[in-house]
Amino acid sequence: MKKILLVLGSLAFFIAEAQMPDIIPKPNSCIIGKGYFSINEQTKIVLWGTGLEKPALFLQDYLSKMYYIQLPIVKHNSGKGNIVLNYHKIEATIPGAHEIEITGSSVTISGDNAAGVFYGIQSLLQLLPHSKNQALDIPQLSLSDQPRFAYRGMHLDVGRHFFSVDFIKKYIDFIALHKLNIFHWHLTEDQGWRIEIKKYPNLTAIGAFRNGTITGKYPGESNTNTRYGGFYTQNQIKEIVQYASDRFVEIIPEIELPGHASAAIAAYPELSCFPKESTQYPDKTPWNGSKEGKQVQQTWGIFEDVLVPSEYTFNFLENVFNEVIQLFPSKYIHIGGDECPKASWKRSDFCQQLIKEKGLKDEHGLQSYFIQRIEKYLNSKGKQIIGWDEILEGGLAPNATVMSWRGEKGGIEAAKQNHAVIMTPGEWMYFDHKQTKNEDSITIGGFTPIQKVYSYEPIPNGLSAEEEKKILGAQANMWTEYMTNTAKVEYMLFPRISALSEVLWSKKENKNWGDFEKRLQNQFKRYNWLGIHFSKAYFDPINQITLSK
Repeated sequence: MKKILLVLGSLAFFIAEAQMPDIIPKPNSCIIGKGYFSINEQTKIVLWGTGLEKPALFLQDYLSKMYYIQLPIVKHNSGKGNIVLNYHKIEATIPGAHEIEITGSSVTISGDNAAGVFYGIQSLLQLLPHSKNQALDIPQLSLSDQPRFAYRGMHLDVGRHFFSVDFIKKYIDFIALHKLNIFHWHLTEDQGWRIEIKKYPNLTAIGAFRNGTITGKYPGESNTNTRYGGFYTQNQIKEIVQYASDRFVEIIPEIELPGHASAAIAAYPELSCFPKESTQYPDKTPWNGSKEGKQVQQTWGIFEDVLVPSEYTFNFLENVFNEVIQLFPSKYIHIGGDECPKASWKRSDFCQQLIKEKGLKDEHGLQSYFIQRIEKYLNSKGKQIIGWDEILEGGLAPNATVMSWRGEKGGIEAAKQNHAVIMTPGEWMYFDHKQTKNEDSITIGGFTPIQKVYSYEPIPNGLSAEEEKKILGAQANMWTEYMTNTAKVEYMLFPRISALSEVLWSKKENKNWGDFEKRLQNQFKRYNWLGIHFSKAYFDPINQITLSK
């Protein structure tokens, strides 16, 4: 009899697994029942726990906007016929665990914290129909889920191209809908400074605008010959930070140093090793406007005019960070640290003397001195730094977190040095790369289809069990040299963000491309329903041929 029961139990489990709902990222476990729960005008959103207003308001707003149904939010009402939000102690090492129970008479979403309830709501929304004309019937089920990684990030570069406050909010919604929790906001670049700093008004008056922008591939085929730019006021940033917080998304700002600083140098030339030298750019770049003095760059790439490690510069950066810290509650500040040419430092008498005074080995040591001095200041303000993996060169700052982008080597090295690591290797995690061999618009290059993103494993081989714990998670990066409008950004983001979501949330053993593909079909319908511009590269036969080779 025991054997019969075991077989029946296994068969029931198999059937339940076969009926896994089309949720991305894939839940840890989900058992489908028979029948449905119907959301209607009589349904209420019931708060059984305190501090759950944010998830409740998000659910209420979504249903109102997408289905024109306004559900009231009440406290401690009967669960019958309602959607109940509550807390439940769940043994999980990473915050965000939750359970969903849907019966014929109620929906209960229980989280280990408010974020867990919010993520449960994201699963619930994926069960809804993609039509305003259908009844809001959702299948009865029992679901249990929790995130694999604490850091689940998505990046956006607004330095090369500027995007409105409304789009930044929309981008944060995309992040939240996929159960990601970090928005890495790249705010300063050679081509534009995008954050208001009241102590230094020229950063936005001068540094936020360039006299033109190349068209075509680097170094440029022609120039728009149009002044271009924009920036976010501090009030706008506060508004965006609050918007993200309401969706359980942490914003990590990036202030790039000591390289990629042409816009700051154009605003305050004394930040350069050679303040009186005019800005240099590639010979073949079509240039618009004045070529005299310091200019905001009009083409992409890496430029030799970098920040000088002088007391003037450090005082400037400390003042900038003092204002940045007031705007962003995140414990992290990203300081860049990548692609910093050493040519200016090599020919600068001041820098060569500083290397001797500080007993540094070379210019790489000077970069390490630069980064460590900034880290020490930010640590004194209760903040920790994140830097691209070049900050390993010359010696790593004591408390720095390394973002490994040039492959996985930097992340492995940092983990072995007992530093926290965020994996973002270009081969898998750069969403500015092509999604198909048949792209009909310019991209920076590379080929990273959704299948490639889905194949990524954030914990690299060769680490001990203790070193593996240093891998906080991963993020994908959206560099915008060739994204002049929001539709292109959406196109490059979708559907790859769905693959990223599952890579960072779901258990490694639960990942299966064939199963993901089946659930992805529902996501395509959802993208259409939400009005999202997304790439159809998945359906392109040439991609399948290329990937099968």
